[in-house]
Amino acid sequence: MDRAQKEKVVEELGQIFESSGVVVVAHYEGLTVADMQDLRAKAREADAAVRVAKNRLAKIALDGKPCASMTEYLTGMTVLTYSEDPVAAAKVAEDFAKENKKFEILGGAMGENALDRAGVEAVSKMPSRDELIATIAGMLGAPASNIAGAIGAPASNIASILSTIEEKQEAA
Repeated sequence: MDRAQKEKVVEELGQIFESSGVVVVAHYEGLTVADMQDLRAKAREADAAVRVAKNRLAKIALDGKPCASMTEYLTGMTVLTYSEDPVAAAKVAEDFAKENKKFEILGGAMGENALDRAGVEAVSKMPSRDELIATIAGMLGAPASNIAGAIGAPASNIASILSTIEEKQEAA
């Protein structure tokens, strides 16, 4: 890799560190190519991404970034899982780590906050942005459906009372 390629990689990594809601750092030593392809596929499904980068270049890219405190995790064979959604990458990494014992999560960063192993696990248990939006939309829609039901109920009650009265008059 020549100098220009290294500069390009550092620039790409810098963009990842700046724009990602969460970045998870893990060791992947011993994983097969098929395992890594599986991890990448799961990440794509969750709108996350996986990147293997040289630790030295990643440390250079982290210099001056808000999440620079995660440089301590960049040792050995590391892989970065990242996403704009502050939860997606952590969920993907946690789920993959449960299936593959060779995938060891070290920590990461969420914005300016460094995350240790327990922090990544805690973030992975939080609801995702889409789940929160769906919950809020459900909460906003519930009062409207309750009002519609309350408005419609008296009319149906009146109709049933009138039909009962009509049936009594016909019987008499």
